[in-house]
Amino acid sequence: MDLRQLEYFIAVADELSFTRAAQRVHVVQSALSTSIKKLEDDLEVQLFDRSRQHIRLTPAGERLREHARHLLQNARLVRESVTEFRGHLSGTVEFGSLVTFGRLDVAKVLGEFHEAHPFVRLRLRLSQSGSSAYLGSIVDGGLDLALVSAPHRFPPGLDMHLLADEPMVFVCRGDHPLATSTKLALTDLADEEMVGFPEGFGIRLLVDDALAAAGVTARTFYEVPADYTVAAGLIRNNLGTAFMPASEAARFADLVTVAPAEPITWSIYLARPLPQNISPAAARLAGMLLEAAGSSG
Repeated sequence: MDLRQLEYFIAVADELSFTRAAQRVHVVQSALSTSIKKLEDDLEVQLFDRSRQHIRLTPAGERLREHARHLLQNARLVRESVTEFRGHLSGTVEFGSLVTFGRLDVAKVLGEFHEAHPFVRLRLRLSQSGSSAYLGSIVDGGLDLALVSAPHRFPPGLDMHLLADEPMVFVCRGDHPLATSTKLALTDLADEEMVGFPEGFGIRLLVDDALAAAGVTARTFYEVPADYTVAAGLIRNNLGTAFMPASEAARFADLVTVAPAEPITWSIYLARPLPQNISPAAARLAGMLLEAAGSSG
């Protein structure tokens, strides 16, 4: 058993697809399948149940995944702990991203990091189930850093640092009945058809919870797993209204924004491992993000 076999195993365990896993680790599928079969033979257990249309982990595979992640993370930390003696940072930073960053110019920070540390490979991940899924990935070593929108939990073993927050505003067309409101009562939205991110996204949970606290059940008819440009297009065509961070809403001058009477604050946190578990490259990128957040206010 070697580290490459464990890397291939983790890729298949995460993707639950040999095809996607092979693309992720940049090998042909036959080589990946052979490596997994050899690992199963060496361990004398079956790691994947291939009897159904979609593969899944066996109990032995679940157990191995837990330990394999930590082993790979520690091996990477060992390699990257000596990068300073090579005269430059190197390695890989696995970074969990968000759909929107509000006022924080994350792309600029990533560009500056790449320019300053060209030997570090940046890999961005975008969760399809919301940024809260990143927290477990950082704990088990699947990610090095992540931006998390409006988290509901702060797991032990992670450093959660507030990067930015800003108010959410209601966005509608100019001819909408609520467009002339000076302060929007959330109870006025009881019959409103909303545009929002899918369930599980932090910013969706934030809005749904605020409405629920006001006794209103959110009616999100239109789910858009993209940026707010798509939501704005739906609103322009009279297909609902939305809540957006104020900085995002400012991009759409043809739409009307109304502040809710009960403020809703959207927050972005930087999630990272504790100091003893973070690689030098990830620590440097985290520092640059914190500096950018401080300079942006």
